[in-house]
Amino acid sequence: MFSGFDFDVIQRALPYMGQGMLFTLGLTLLAMIGGIVLGTLFALMRLSSFTALSAPAGGYVNLLRSTPLILVIFWFYFLVPLAVKKLTGDPYAAGLGPFHSALIAFTLFEAAYYCEIIRAGIQSVPRGQVFAAYALGLTYRQSMMKVILPQAFRNMIPILLTQGIILFQDTSLVYVVGLTDFMGAASKVAQRDGRLVEMYLFAALIYFLMCYSASYFVKWLQARYNVGR
Repeated sequence: MFSGFDFDVIQRALPYMGQGMLFTLGLTLLAMIGGIVLGTLFALMRLSSFTALSAPAGGYVNLLRSTPLILVIFWFYFLVPLAVKKLTGDPYAAGLGPFHSALIAFTLFEAAYYCEIIRAGIQSVPRGQVFAAYALGLTYRQSMMKVILPQAFRNMIPILLTQGIILFQDTSLVYVVGLTDFMGAASKVAQRDGRLVEMYLFAALIYFLMCYSASYFVKWLQARYNVGR
């Protein structure tokens, strides 16, 4: 039974949870950067007039967006070692490890979502900008790098950051491969000290403050750059 709120347990857990938060933020940042880079590549492939490029990219996006994230993590953590052992014939072949499995899973999973965001951002740029770039003698690659993508990313910044907030929340799933993020640290302390109410309420408060602050920043960006107007 709950016997009263114990603030001391939170104070004792702060150093451990601080390490978990650093891990969460680091994983979020790395997966976000990797997801945006891959997402941009897939978006350009989807917009290509060549079926050999657009079809695989479309299939990838549809597959990942229809698959639970936790299942993608399991793929890389449990199935990759089995595939390596099968291909190499080495029964002692190692896998990717929990961190790299989680990082690759998050990056590839987020790339599917960033792909659609970036594709929509590219399509939001007026076609006149494309024709003007061609009229200046720029190639397709030069037009994309110097004219289209800079404008598209300016329009996409708020939604890209919003997806980053979702990614930040999703990182709590790394517990399935034994990694300790912020939520995992809170859970371990809660079970160790038998103070589930305090630790889970504190974790929820921190998630709320960080996500709400980030959401407010996104709204400020939308107003600052008049995105969508």
